[in-house]
Amino acid sequence: QVRTVESGGGLVQTGASLRLSCSTSDRTFDDLAVGWFREAPGSGREYVAGISASGKSTFYGSTVKGRFAISRDNAVKTVYLQMNSLRPGDTARYYCGTASFRDSDQVGVEWYDYDYWGQGTQVTGSA
Repeated sequence: QVRTVESGGGLVQTGASLRLSCSTSDRTFDDLAVGWFREAPGSGREYVAGISASGKSTFYGSTVKGRFAISRDNAVKTVYLQMNSLRPGDTARYYCGTASFRDSDQVGVEWYDYDYWGQGTQVTGSA
């Protein structure tokens, strides 16, 4: 059974940085796109960032573009989300999911593009 695990969350002050990790046991990780979403209390799931299987394509949600960066290391089957200039509005539980597309350069931007979600990791920003 495929397991996806998010880690790296915590309590951070405004302006600080944090790096989240998304690890999977899927043996076909090299062929999978990975996406990060977040969910705050009372809000729906919001798209944060995605990276294609090839690593050549990335896409960001408008609220994080320019502050967050997604990358992948296939050798350790992990995708990273580097979060800089954190704001209280970034407070949410962050989830990652994997997706299989025919085009290795494709990035999914909808939550239903992805499956094998983890349990999430909590990021809490303080003013």
